[in-house]
Amino acid sequence: QVQLVESGGGSVQAGGSLTLSCTASGLTFGNYGLAWFRQAPGKEREGVSCISWTGHTTVYADSAKGRFTISRDNAKNTLYLQMNSLQPQDTAMYYCAARPIAYCTGSWGRGHMYNYWGQGTQVTVSS
Repeated sequence: QVQLVESGGGSVQAGGSLTLSCTASGLTFGNYGLAWFRQAPGKEREGVSCISWTGHTTVYADSAKGRFTISRDNAKNTLYLQMNSLQPQDTAMYYCAARPIAYCTGSWGRGHMYNYWGQGTQVTVSS
């Protein structure tokens, strides 16, 4: 049984930082491309960032560029999202997702392309 478990969310003030983690089990972690998505109340789910199976390729949504860093440790079956300079508009539930596609193709931000999802971790940024 595949499980993705996110952690690291919380409440911070604007300008603060958080690091999210997503630990996977039940799958060959290194064979999967991974991504972070988020969904704010009343808004559609959006892709935040994607990382290839080796970690050598990363892609970011415009909203995340320059502030967020995605990384992975295949030895620990863990995906990370370092978030700096957080703003109130970053407030959302953050989800990790996995798909058996090695690279971040043009479809990386389409949620239906992912086979497995975590339960989410809440990030709240106050002004």
